[in-house]
Amino acid sequence: MANDDKSTATPRLRFPEFREAEGWDRIPGDKLFDSINSRDATAGLPILAITQENGAIPRDQIDYHVSVTEKSIESYKVVEPGDFIISLRSFQGGIEYSNYRGICSPAYVILRRKDEGSDRYFKCLFKSPRFIQQLTRNIEGLRDGKMISYKQFSEQLIPTPVPAEQQKIADCLASLDEVISAQRRKVEGLKAHKRGLMQQLFPRAGETLPRLRFPEFRDGPEWSEEKLGNLVYIRSGNSPSQYKLSVTGAHPFVKVEDLNNCMKYQTAAREYSDDTNGLVPSQSLIFPKRGAAIELNKVRLSARELLMDTNMMALTPSGECRVEFLFYYISHIGLSGIADSSTIPQINNKHIIPFKVVVPLPAEQERMADYLSSLDAQIAAESEKLDALKTDKRGLMQQLFPLPEERL
Repeated sequence: MANDDKSTATPRLRFPEFREAEGWDRIPGDKLFDSINSRDATAGLPILAITQENGAIPRDQIDYHVSVTEKSIESYKVVEPGDFIISLRSFQGGIEYSNYRGICSPAYVILRRKDEGSDRYFKCLFKSPRFIQQLTRNIEGLRDGKMISYKQFSEQLIPTPVPAEQQKIADCLASLDEVISAQRRKVEGLKAHKRGLMQQLFPRAGETLPRLRFPEFRDGPEWSEEKLGNLVYIRSGNSPSQYKLSVTGAHPFVKVEDLNNCMKYQTAAREYSDDTNGLVPSQSLIFPKRGAAIELNKVRLSARELLMDTNMMALTPSGECRVEFLFYYISHIGLSGIADSSTIPQINNKHIIPFKVVVPLPAEQERMADYLSSLDAQIAAESEKLDALKTDKRGLMQQLFPLPEERL
């Protein structure tokens, strides 16, 4: 397409007052945004981290520990509130926005809007799946780690309605963002409440009484100290070569990566088998026995009979130890508390058998497990609402923004 050609687009969904208006202009990026290269090393400005989740944000507000020298800071670019930043990962997460004045690496491309309009509109557009699709389709070599240049950005045809329609779209998405943020805070608040509650419901190291007990157990006996190996049957997984595996079958064959598909009850896997050798009973704890997944505390509860890979272990409670209680107990102390402290964390029988735990009587175990399970159910329900809101927003953005078009 020639630069002077008129290109327009119409989204599937428009607000009533704009439905009879002309289509949106598709405008080359350099007609809308300037590339900014200003530097001000003496200003003492904060160094900004460019993130997909939070946009441009001062590094001291997040866990970011890359050191820089005073000399290198001299070459850093100044970012103003309202600027957009093209990062190395823009092909995955779009173009980021800054609410802050600061400095960032000279490797980044800083964009500043030229004319009137809504920053928030472009902020939403540049993070939309359709715009990201446009970038990845039109610019070759991005997945090889190459930065999107200002020249390449200039060739992108950006759907741009009149300022009034920009603002209407921005206001709509902002109100939805507020609802999503409120729901996210609700979920995070419930999770924080659970973490704090578990700190009180389980005794501290070296103690046999928790700081908080349910009323009916406050005059009950102290918890008894036991070796974990006396409370459970220990099982290890088997090599996949021992089984005939397929996408269907009677029993899930669980690998460490399958633990990512749930938070508590393990019912599924990517592969299945009808074999029964090494079958783990329902109502067992399963977890990884080596590697980084131990640090991530991936403890799950088998809700059906299943098979396991060699990198997995299972604990099936015996006697008066209740599996739901044990799930929360192990989740609380953490798998890393059981594992050895070598370079690569590992858990074997020699770690589990002598490991000391303290447990109450079965009735108190069940009361604690029931309460924490109900709290988990509440967290899951609110998390589903949050996911639904995010899905609604993605669907709305698909309709509010037109389909991408080829670059110039």
